[in-house]
Amino acid sequence: MTAHRVARRADPGDQPAIETSGLVKTFGQTRAVDGVDLLVPAGTVYGVLGPNGAGKTTAVKVLATLLRPDGGEARVFGHDVLREADAVRSRVSLTGQYASVDEDLTGTENLVLLARLLGHGKRAARERSGQLLEAFGLRDAASRQVKNYSGGMRRRIDIAASILNTPDLLFLDEPTTGLDPRSRNQVWEIVRAVVAQGTTVLLTTQYLDEADQLASRIAVIDKGKVIAEGTKGELKASVGAGSVHLRLRAPEQRAEAAHVLGTALGVEPQLEADPVALTARVGDGARDAAEQASKALAQLACAGITVDNFSLGQPSLDEVFLALTDRPATPQPTPEPQPKGVLA
Repeated sequence: MTAHRVARRADPGDQPAIETSGLVKTFGQTRAVDGVDLLVPAGTVYGVLGPNGAGKTTAVKVLATLLRPDGGEARVFGHDVLREADAVRSRVSLTGQYASVDEDLTGTENLVLLARLLGHGKRAARERSGQLLEAFGLRDAASRQVKNYSGGMRRRIDIAASILNTPDLLFLDEPTTGLDPRSRNQVWEIVRAVVAQGTTVLLTTQYLDEADQLASRIAVIDKGKVIAEGTKGELKASVGAGSVHLRLRAPEQRAEAAHVLGTALGVEPQLEADPVALTARVGDGARDAAEQASKALAQLACAGITVDNFSLGQPSLDEVFLALTDRPATPQPTPEPQPKGVLA
């Protein structure tokens, strides 16, 4: 199933981690979350993909009981986020977009302090903190102030703080924003390890490759609405059998190549960041896709356009998002509305 649908009701013996129906959150005239239906299976990574301002963070704050919903229903492991907020909070943890630890304390001091606040004794707090610092590759930095950590190290200490008491559900709100590729890969490995221990992860991201790497199911959200939901394969299959990826010899020929390719395939090609690259979707069947691609290549050759590299493959998540929204899923500068109040 690839197009959006109302979340199905789970069987009693198969209780989902999250189940929402018609969830709404407004700020003035802005509907930041606009009738969202989600069904998140337990023990998985569920990705919520969309650009800045799509409503991802607002939805997470409602599910984590930090904001009151203005409509619809939301349950976490069967507990209503409004009527049973304490029960929800006892089973979840949240790592937001910004560091939540004290930058003037060391890594060890931060984790020990939080462990003590969570009810660990002195010895148990130090043992648990040491285990996490070792597991997250922070042992050598344990005695350094967090303000001297790199961005990747801060994100790792943040996630470590979130699992001092192992939660049933961990919300990761854009955990790798601004990180270099090596740090992002380190965070991804941590996420996989957390899920392997039985924790469900709801991951919000604006990075297509992150959702592709980690999530078993993905909800694509835009302007507060879920516009598609499914596995990676289902979402990619929803926009056609494949895509033609071209690299030209001469960048000045790209505009003409886009015109020829668009005419041959009947779709508007997508211009990549690389000045000699472009992509276009092709037919619904594998044979049709190959035939269309062959004809398009022949017409490019007739037009005197030299193609240095050609491939026919499955659409990317970026192409899925483009097909669904008529724009690529690139980060947008518009922030989500800021909440004016939280639950007591």
